[in-house]
Formats: sequence, structure tokens, C-alpha cells
Amino acid sequence: MARASSTGDAGARCSRLSLHLRHSFTIARSSEDVAECVVYELSAGGHVGLGECAPSGRYEESPDLVAAQLGEVELSGLDLFRIDAVLARMAPDRRGAMCALDIALHDLAGKRLGAPVYRLLGLDPEAAKQTSFTIGIADIDTMVAKAREAAHMPILKVKVGVGREVETLEALRSVYRGRIRIDANEGWEPETAVKVLGELARFDIEFCEQPVAAGKPERMRFVRERSKIPVFADESCRIPSDVAMLAGCVDGIVIKLVKCGGIREAMAMIHIARALGMRIMIGCMIESSILATAGALLTPLVDYADLDGPLLVTDDPYEGVAFDGAQLRLADEPGLGVRLRAAAPT
Repeated sequence: MARASSTGDAGARCSRLSLHLRHSFTIARSSEDVAECVVYELSAGGHVGLGECAPSGRYEESPDLVAAQLGEVELSGLDLFRIDAVLARMAPDRRGAMCALDIALHDLAGKRLGAPVYRLLGLDPEAAKQTSFTIGIADIDTMVAKAREAAHMPILKVKVGVGREVETLEALRSVYRGRIRIDANEGWEPETAVKVLGELARFDIEFCEQPVAAGKPERMRFVRERSKIPVFADESCRIPSDVAMLAGCVDGIVIKLVKCGGIREAMAMIHIARALGMRIMIGCMIESSILATAGALLTPLVDYADLDGPLLVTDDPYEGVAFDGAQLRLADEPGLGVRLRAAAPT
């Protein structure tokens, strides 16, 4: 059962949410069994808008920090329909807190107007994408067992970056014939990335996320120019101003609402990336259906989705975007279409 504790004042409230993973989730730089999120509730006009942040230590954020930043936002006297003006009250470096506020504002606006957020944005829910399903790093037998469990999913994202990649992908390909993407989470040096990607190309890899450390686009370019596997930027591409610097260095970018600051900033990144001819994926952290649904409603604008956060946990207290196998289905309800589950998950 997810645990929550609450603080806040009338009209706005922060809650802590603990999400327990079905399996230990390991990537190249860390491992976790419980993900700590922040839920933000914004009340006005008899309606409550829901927002969420899944803070990442990679970006020097924590649940306590994000909750404190949200508590500092002064909303009195503001027209909450003027979303950009409200978001301007948040310091631009507070991206996680901005994300929670942004999503809550959109959800609230949709509920007050009686329309789904995707309709307010002019998006077609029938164009929502399929999501990949993530296989975290473990011993090869465990990763194969996870792939067997996910055999009904048409796309796997496999975490790599700590060695034995060839043996791992060979074993996975022996039991899985669907599309495979890989994510190194900054795990390799450029020369190592080129070598490993060259060895993995025979396994029909769709693309590789963030093979090398963020912060030096020329290293991404070095890998891209020498790899048959397309290269996407994730940690290298956090906010809109990062996108142009990656032009020519990568084949695509990964946008996460909690990295960039929410729906508004994500749409800006999408427009910039399209203008530069980049492919785009909407990604996620370990998060509840609030944040995953907000990401899902933008997938009609992009090429790929990696929004399996709610599928990786046992106790998401919310329901929103539906998973028809891998296909994302958006609810035709006001706002995000997210609500508390009728019964607590067991």
C-alpha cells in the first residue's frame, strides 16, 4: 500500500507517495526498490487538479526539496487559467516542482472547463503511441525471465552499461522477437560505446539512449558518427535550450516531463526537435498514473513512448492512462482523466 503524509495550505497540498517496485530496478548508476514521489493537489472552483513529481537525485532533487519549493509558490490573486503566468512564479531551475505545478494546472483547467486536456491542446487521442516495457539490469537468467514475463509486450527497453551486453542481448533475443531498445544511462566512455554498439548491431536494436555522460555533445556526436544503432539523448537533453545544442550530435531526444518542467516545456522541446529533424520519445521515471498520464497525452506529437512507470510498481493508488497491452489509451474525461482507484491495490 502506498504511504502518504500531507502538508500544505488551503487550495494547495503536497503529499508524499511511496511506490513499491515489482522487481528491484537497476540501471548503470543506481538501484531502487521503492520510488518516492510528490503529489500536488491544486483546488479552485470546486475542482481539484492533480500534479506529480518523481524527483531524481541525478538532478539534485529530493521529495523534501520539491515539496518545499511547491510550498513557496504564492498563488493568491492569480487566474489559474493563465498557466504561463502562474508557472512564472516558479524559479526556472526548479524543474521537478514546476512539473507538478504545471500538470496540476492543466488538470484543473480541464476539469473546470469540462474537457480532456488533450482536447484543450488540440491533440488526437487515437494517435497515442505504444509504450515500451523496461527490463532492468540483473543477472542474465533474471533478465531472460523478465523478458518471458513481458513476452506480450511488442517493445522492450533493456538497461545496459555495466558489462556483458553481448551475452545479455544474445540471451534475450533467444526468447524475444519484438522490438528492442537499449539504455546505457551514461554508462560508457565514447570509445567503449562505439565498440559495444558495433557488437550489438546484429541484435536489431532500434536505438540506444544516452550511451555516454551528459554535458559534452561532441561525445554523443563521436558515438553517433561511428554507430549503426541510432543514438538518442536523455540525460543530455533536459530543457528546451538543450535541444539545439544536440543538433547533428544525436538522432533523437527523450523528453521527460519531470526533467523539463511539465507539459508546457515538453511541447516547446517537441517543436524545437521537429524543426531540427530529430526523432522524439516521451519517457518516464518510476511514477504513478498522474505523471504517466500527463506524458501519454503528448504522445500523439512524438514518435515513441516509454511510459511504463505504473506497470513497474505494485501499489499505484491512481488510475488514468489505460494500457491495452502496450497501446496507451487516454480517458475521455475532463482534465487528465486520473482518479483514485476504487479499491486500494493489494
